[in-house]
Amino acid sequence: MDLQVAGKRVVVTGGSKGIGLSIAEAFLAEGASVTLVARDAGRLGEAAKGLQGKVDTVAADLSLPADREKLAASHGDADILVNNAGAIPGGGLFDIDMARWEQAWALKVMGYIHLTQLFLAPMKERRDGTIVNIIGMAGRQPRWDYICGGTGNAALAAFTNAVGGRTPEWNVRVFGIHPSATRTDRIMTLSKTRAKNELGDESRWQEMLGRLPFDRVAEPSEIAAMAVMLASPLVHYMSGTVVDVDGGAQFR
Repeated sequence: MDLQVAGKRVVVTGGSKGIGLSIAEAFLAEGASVTLVARDAGRLGEAAKGLQGKVDTVAADLSLPADREKLAASHGDADILVNNAGAIPGGGLFDIDMARWEQAWALKVMGYIHLTQLFLAPMKERRDGTIVNIIGMAGRQPRWDYICGGTGNAALAAFTNAVGGRTPEWNVRVFGIHPSATRTDRIMTLSKTRAKNELGDESRWQEMLGRLPFDRVAEPSEIAAMAVMLASPLVHYMSGTVVDVDGGAQFR
């Protein structure tokens, strides 16, 4: 099936590894051009070397409003924005001080909100564009031991619902994806934090994942495939929705 994204210009934040890098690979495979955005210029360069297609990179700290504005100034004509950058720590309310809480939300929560505001404005004017927010199932299933991330994700889901409910008036789509535990470095880090806090031994991190659907975590490529499929013009009637990709775990 031709997903009709060939030639589209796509900006992927948090694009140097994990889900973001997989999303870049998936768009490139469909003939789109991709801009990878992340803090570490060296890691971005290495990531870009492994990709086939039209790729450029932007090193930016998206927790900073000025860097978000620079990105929008240089790439605000993108057809598709994928908000994916985030590094919210695990832990309960008493495990995370307010400075760390605010730092984490500056990147993922305020970063998504601000970049949506910046990229949506030109999309609205030209009456064309798509914004994809990669959020997370913790927003649907908040837990004490991931309270900072779950609360932030819930806020972003509400934000996506509200913005995506309005944007069809301008022929623009905004939607989100809630990945569950996905095979990335990040899931290992979060699971180690939970194991240390709950079991006193971070080496038992795999026990924190519990009984998984299909006996495995999700693959980054599965989240990427969902992002590209839903960003396709073939699914033009989708906006305001946040799609759960959790193997049915929330109903177990």
